[in-house]
Amino acid sequence: MTEEFSEPQWLTLPALVNVLNVSASRVKQLIEDKFLLAIRRDGVLQVPAAFIRDGAPLPELRGTIFVLGDDGFTDVQAMDWLLNVDDSLGAAPIDALRAGRKAEVRRVAQALA
Repeated sequence: MTEEFSEPQWLTLPALVNVLNVSASRVKQLIEDKFLLAIRRDGVLQVPAAFIRDGAPLPELRGTIFVLGDDGFTDVQAMDWLLNVDDSLGAAPIDALRAGRKAEVRRVAQALA
């Protein structure tokens, strides 16, 4: 059985300003401080919409980003891992985080080192 996954919705800096209701400099600070993970897609810095909940960065995301960074993941590699189904989680890590499975996601992320 093959599951079809829709392409995640991506938010540009101007879109993040609107969604988060903060300044562009604040969005950049959130990215720099690892509250959000952003990558360049077609030359434009973007963040998956799944990283935002209720007009704010997903709280569980920051620690997970640090764990992946400590494992030696680049931002692109971390983004790839977060957005694609991980067999041991049975879901994309970002979906597992959004479902309240933070400890499990971080345990799997630590095991990647």
